[in-house]
Formats: sequence, structure tokens, C-alpha cells
Amino acid sequence: MFEIGDHVVYGSKGVCAVADITQMKMPGAEMERPYYVLHPVWDAGARVYLPADSEKAVIRKVITEEEGKQLIEEIPDIACLTVAEDKKREQDYKDVMRACDCRLLVSLIKTLAARKEERIAAGKKNTALDERYLRVAEHELYDELAIALNQSKEEVTVRVRSIIGIPEN
Repeated sequence: MFEIGDHVVYGSKGVCAVADITQMKMPGAEMERPYYVLHPVWDAGARVYLPADSEKAVIRKVITEEEGKQLIEEIPDIACLTVAEDKKREQDYKDVMRACDCRLLVSLIKTLAARKEERIAAGKKNTALDERYLRVAEHELYDELAIALNQSKEEVTVRVRSIIGIPEN
């Protein structure tokens, strides 16, 4: 169980602060359940309610500063994803996003950056699918690293993109 003030990563909502833990009875429910009240850190006005006893939700603590530093060091050694079939590409991307794992996010970002570079070198545009997943994966990873390393998101973005070799926009 998380505590008020903890920073957590919750699925597609990204990094959130646990603002409260409260008992709520939702419509259709027989009894009250404990709920986390989460505030996404980069969307101050948003509020997310998550059953504290949910078995479906992927929620975990933000990595520690030490884990963040270790991840930064390991980036050059993290391999790109292996996408077996082009038709399953989006499913592979979705699986990485659902896993909520920083190393997998790095792998996905490296894969998408390399694929973009290859397409551009071949005179093609990057696909909308790849652009969307690159943007989302970078957002998730850089948000978490910024919190873990106590740095601005911009500092983390520049640092990680330079390690991976993604040119500035």
C-alpha cells in the first residue's frame, strides 16, 4: 500500500502524487472500498481515483535516484525491441507501454528513433504510429526520471536524447 505523498507511476497517467487515501462507495458497488486519490504531477488540475485494492491496475513507486542514475548509465547497452512481424508492431508498442518498465521504455525509444532515422534516410516520412508512440514513451520515461533525479524534465530530455542519439527538434 502506498502512502500520502508517495510518487507513483500509474499506467497511462504517468507519474502521480498520492494526494489522499479515502473510503468511497461507487455506484453499483455493495460496500465502500479504499481509493487512492492521485494527482498527475505534470497536470496539476487533474485528479485520478484508483481502487487501492485493484488487481488490474499497474501501479508502482517511482524509481529511486540511484535506480535513475543506474538506468542512465545503462542506456547505451539497452537493446532495441525486436519486432517480429510488422503487423504486430503496434501491439508490441502497447505491450511495452502497459508494462510500465523504464528499461522497456528506453528500448522502445531507441527502436523508434532508429526506425525514424532509417525511414528518413530512405526518403520516407516517419509513420504517425511511430511518432505517437515515441512521444508517449519519451513523456513517460522523462517524467519519471525527472522526479527520480530531482531535475527538470528538460534537463533529463536533453541528457537522454543525447545518449540515445536523437537530434534536437
